[in-house]
Amino acid sequence: MEINFLIFGMITGLVAGISPGPLITLVVSETLKKGKKEGIEVAVSPLISELPIILFVLAVLSNVAERSIVMGVISLLGACFLTYLGLSNLLNNFKETRNYLGKDNVLLKGVITNLLNLNTYMFWLTIGGPKILESVQVHLSVTILFISGFYLMLVGSNAAVAIVVDKSRTFIRSEYYVYIIRVLGVSLIVFALIFVRNGLEFVGIL
Repeated sequence: MEINFLIFGMITGLVAGISPGPLITLVVSETLKKGKKEGIEVAVSPLISELPIILFVLAVLSNVAERSIVMGVISLLGACFLTYLGLSNLLNNFKETRNYLGKDNVLLKGVITNLLNLNTYMFWLTIGGPKILESVQVHLSVTILFISGFYLMLVGSNAAVAIVVDKSRTFIRSEYYVYIIRVLGVSLIVFALIFVRNGLEFVGIL
C-alpha cells in the first residue's frame, strides 16, 4: 500500500515536471537566458506556491469527504483530467512546443506562474487532494510518502531539465524527450482507469 502511494506520487510528479507547460517553459527560458542557477530557482518555486493551494483544496474536500457521490464525481473528474493530460502528451505537436520553449515569452515567473496555472488547481482538486485524504486514512506516513515522492520528482525533474539544457541546449528538441513524454502519457491513461474504478466504487456501481 505504501509503495503504491509513493509510486503514484513519483509518476505524477515526474509528469508534472517534464510535460510542456508554463512552469517547464519558464525553467527552460530562464536557463537559456541566465544559466542553470536561475532555472533551478524556478524549479523549486512549487514548494512555496502550492502550499496554500493544497490547504485550500483540502479544506474544500474535507467538507465533502463523507459524501460518497460527491467523492465519486471528483474521482471521475480526476480520471478525465488524467486522460486529458495523457492524450495531450501523446498528441502534442512537439515541433511547435520546441519552438515555443526556446523563446523569451512574456511569462510571469516562479511562484506567480504556478499560482496562475489552472492545471495546478485541477490537479490538487481532482487528483492530489483526494489522494492525500485517502492516504491519511491509511497512515500519516503514507501521506508523507505520497507528497515526498511527488515533489521529489516534480522539483527534481525540473532541476534536471535546467541542468541538461544548460549543458546541452539540444535535449529539449531531441527525440528522447518526445519518447519520455509519450510513455508518461500512456502511464497517465492507466492511472485514469484506476480513478474511474474508484469513482464507480464511491457511487456504488462497483
